[in-house]
Amino acid sequence: MPAWHEVVTPGRFDGQTVIVTGAASGIGRATALRVAREGGHVIASDVSQDGLDRLVADHSELDLVPAAGDISAEDAVRRVVAAVNGRVDALANVAGIMDSFQPVHEVDDATWERVLNVNLTSMMRLMRAVVPLMLDAGYGSIVNVSSEAGLRGSAAGAAYTVSKHAVIGLTRSSAVMYGRKGIRVNAICPGGTRTNIHAEFQSQLAVEVLGPLMQANVPPIAEAEELAAGIAFLLSRDGSNINGSVLPSDNGWAAI
Repeated sequence: MPAWHEVVTPGRFDGQTVIVTGAASGIGRATALRVAREGGHVIASDVSQDGLDRLVADHSELDLVPAAGDISAEDAVRRVVAAVNGRVDALANVAGIMDSFQPVHEVDDATWERVLNVNLTSMMRLMRAVVPLMLDAGYGSIVNVSSEAGLRGSAAGAAYTVSKHAVIGLTRSSAVMYGRKGIRVNAICPGGTRTNIHAEFQSQLAVEVLGPLMQANVPPIAEAEELAAGIAFLLSRDGSNINGSVLPSDNGWAAI
């Protein structure tokens, strides 16, 4: 296949304020940059202050406003929302963490609670905070990043798999609730993507069960910018007729 390259759509987000979480690295960073290059005023959220500082310093020509904090905590959510100054046109919920492939009988409470808190509860809290602004405006677009693990049981451990299935439920429920109010809510499900999220097998059972499945079925690794292209499309008015959709962006993995 020919090599993929990013093609920016100038002006697609002109005049729009867009929140992007997980913006210091990986898919979040690529999404923040894509939206900003297309004219958006981007509130870039991440737990890493250093990462956000590098993002802004490396791209001083773009309209990027850093908002550091752990969005699994309410105070960080409030800081992010305060940075939009009363207006938010779109939200990309990208931030997430991986588990270590533990099946349910091996999961400890700390791992379970941390993974669900970051991958699901923080997403709900940020949506809960911005949806009233979107309702007042009569318009909004939200994209939640799920995963191939939201579509199948063979891509991760119990905690991560549950969190990403739940993201799809949150997306679909919200799409139904707010669709007639002008707010679209969609999800994207990445497959293997080149990011800095580290995941290692800490379960022998997972090695035995998932290892052969992954070796046989996982397609080539995508670049973060490829995922950002799909997210930007769904966030933008180009996706005006798309609501409640769950889009695999996985090189065909979901079709296997």
